[in-house]
Amino acid sequence: METPHTSGNAELIEVLGVYNADGGLRGEVSYIVGNILGRAHCGLCDITHSPIRRKQEWDAMVSRAQVPIRIVHRNETSPAETEALKAVSLPCVLGLDSAGRYAVLLDADQLNALDGSVEAFANALPRLIWAD
Repeated sequence: METPHTSGNAELIEVLGVYNADGGLRGEVSYIVGNILGRAHCGLCDITHSPIRRKQEWDAMVSRAQVPIRIVHRNETSPAETEALKAVSLPCVLGLDSAGRYAVLLDADQLNALDGSVEAFANALPRLIWAD
C-alpha cells in the first residue's frame, strides 16, 4: 500500500475507518460484553462513541472534512477493502486514493494512543483532509 497523498498524481478521495468489532446486534452485544470483561477493545470505537452513543464532537469533525470519512465494522468491508486490510491489525484508518490504492493513515497502536480524543484523531490525519 502506498501513501495516498504522495502517490504521484493520485489524490486522497476517502478516509475509511474500520472498527475492531462486527456490526449487527450480535456483533454489538459481543463487543460490549467483551469490552466490559476486558477481552475486547477498539481504539476507534473509543474515538467515535461514548459509552451510550456516537459522539456529537465526532459528527461535527466529520462534517468539516473535505474528504469523505466513512467508518465500518470489520464484517462490513467490501472485497477490495478486505484485501487491503489483510496486512493490517484492526482497528485502523485507511486512505483511498483516486487510483484505487489504499494506504494506512492510522494503525491500531496510533488509534489507541489517541485515548478516545476526537480532536487528537483530527490532528493525526493528514492536513489535506481538512478544508481551510
